[in-house]
Amino acid sequence: MIQLTNLSLRRGHKLLFKGADINIHPGQTVGLTGANGTGKSSLFALLMDHLQADLGECSVPKGWRIAHVKQETPALDQSAMDYVLDGDVVYRDVEQRIATATESDQHEKLGELYAEMERIGGYAAHARAGRLLNGLGFDSDETTCPVKSFSGGWRMRLNLAQALMCPSDLLLLDEPTNHLDLEAVVWLQDWLKRYEGTLWLISHDRDFLDGVVKHILHIEHEQLTLYTGNYSDFEKTRMEQLALQQAMFEKQQKQIAHMQAYVDRFRYKASKAKQAQSRLKALERMDTIAAAQVENPFHFEFYPCQNLRHQIVELENADIGYGEHQVFQNLNFSITAGARIGLLGRNGAGKSTLIKAMSGDKELQKGDLKTAKDLQIGYFAQHQLEQLDASATAIEHVLYLDPKATEQDVKNFLGGFGFRGDKADTPVKPFSGGEKARLALALIVYQRPDLLLLDEPTNHLDLNMRDAISFALQNYEGAVILVSHDKHMLNSVIDEMVYIDRGQIHSFDGDLDEYQSFIKAQIKKAEVQEAAASNVIPINKKQNHKANKAARNRFQKLDKLIEQHSQKITDVTAKLSEAEIYKPENQHELKQCMELSQRLKTELDGYEAEWLELSERLEN
Repeated sequence: MIQLTNLSLRRGHKLLFKGADINIHPGQTVGLTGANGTGKSSLFALLMDHLQADLGECSVPKGWRIAHVKQETPALDQSAMDYVLDGDVVYRDVEQRIATATESDQHEKLGELYAEMERIGGYAAHARAGRLLNGLGFDSDETTCPVKSFSGGWRMRLNLAQALMCPSDLLLLDEPTNHLDLEAVVWLQDWLKRYEGTLWLISHDRDFLDGVVKHILHIEHEQLTLYTGNYSDFEKTRMEQLALQQAMFEKQQKQIAHMQAYVDRFRYKASKAKQAQSRLKALERMDTIAAAQVENPFHFEFYPCQNLRHQIVELENADIGYGEHQVFQNLNFSITAGARIGLLGRNGAGKSTLIKAMSGDKELQKGDLKTAKDLQIGYFAQHQLEQLDASATAIEHVLYLDPKATEQDVKNFLGGFGFRGDKADTPVKPFSGGEKARLALALIVYQRPDLLLLDEPTNHLDLNMRDAISFALQNYEGAVILVSHDKHMLNSVIDEMVYIDRGQIHSFDGDLDEYQSFIKAQIKKAEVQEAAASNVIPINKKQNHKANKAARNRFQKLDKLIEQHSQKITDVTAKLSEAEIYKPENQHELKQCMELSQRLKTELDGYEAEWLELSERLEN
């Protein structure tokens, strides 16, 4: 198990945490939470032996394989598929040794290596990598594209796929849902539920944490505390603890006041001096209970809107696209005052393209964009973070918008977004992604928008800032168009949902749980289609006579297929047990036999699983 013993860690002069004694057992799933800068990523670095503890010990079992997501992806000519396959270092090692043995005509060695390739499931590696890429939103034709052809967000998905491809005992994921759409988040959540190793997860997405982890390791006030349960359980327990702490604090404050009053009254009176001195010493020895601190460090609100006309934006017969690639054709879409719409759909479906078109940031290929007179639009997108002036301070950014504002008023405004003291006077260049996002949001709020177009506003933001945004948006009187993979924010802010698929906008009348079920059904449908392409006939679940008849026919056919494959496997195994096949002149035949054996076993597993499912259904 992972053991943290009297562990203390600093970064520079800042103490992150001290005296931590934590045990994490194999197979446990742990969500690591805490405000930005409290030491979550540093603890990951410690587990990977990239940092050394200042005091105490961090012990990971010897021989454990650790997988984590790279933060940078070089512009490689290597294909996306090969890049993901590199994550399985064991497979790549055997593959390289086979190539070396082939070049040097080491025929006996080749037989051993082919057997090892079968043992590690190497013949299924490409299929496994393909499933990861598909689940994370890559189309099949994109798997052969070079890594350098993908944008930064898609490269981060490749890094995530590579980490999931890696056989591991410990998986460390730091904000894995950033750059993912809701569909990919749902897929990843299901994948992580099936992961058999030990998982440590840093995330500011409470719904994602609820769906994956069974323990919360929280960093606060330089202390590490382990809670049992998911994030919702942790919040409830923590609130109960804080309430108890506050009650104890208030009780102790009354006790201190009573004792201090006695000392002040009688310390100089001879007959009471001894008792007063005794109480004074008791006060000095008392362990002071701190007041419970639950206040959110971020607090802001939107100003009243200036333009609340009924229809504020309309796209009419619009064609929208990039060059020859057309995302929308002849689109009609409008936004009314006060609308709160969540845009759903896989990455690449056109959510960001639609928002760009409505903001005027994307020129229409055909059609019209109509907006209300003097409409003020607040548009947030990740690429805008890089458009901040790196040499300017947060204060200067606001003054660019409003030169007449006083510096004190600007400081007061920025304080609600966490820019206090020297932080407000610091140039943007060294800011973290979360700090840049907070500043970009602050600039939008300052401009008094009538319409908010928000494209993944919560990336890089911690839970406190997400809560502050959700609260502010609930009281915002203008219209909101929101793209987000954060289910909690979507539930808190939007009133209606639309999803985009193949250039069409569809209304979705259900809630997010129903949409999540819809996504899972779509994923299942894709898996069934993939199985059909592999000669596995999908089962029709409808309870009717025709389906049952087809199921019985399939059941009989499966009996024959299982018998035939079992015999073929017996024959191939017998052939592989002969010494003759390992002679140099039979090298090609040996390789064919090994590959045939793996394919037959994979197909047999599929047939047997389908047989069991059909058997249960027919019995019912």
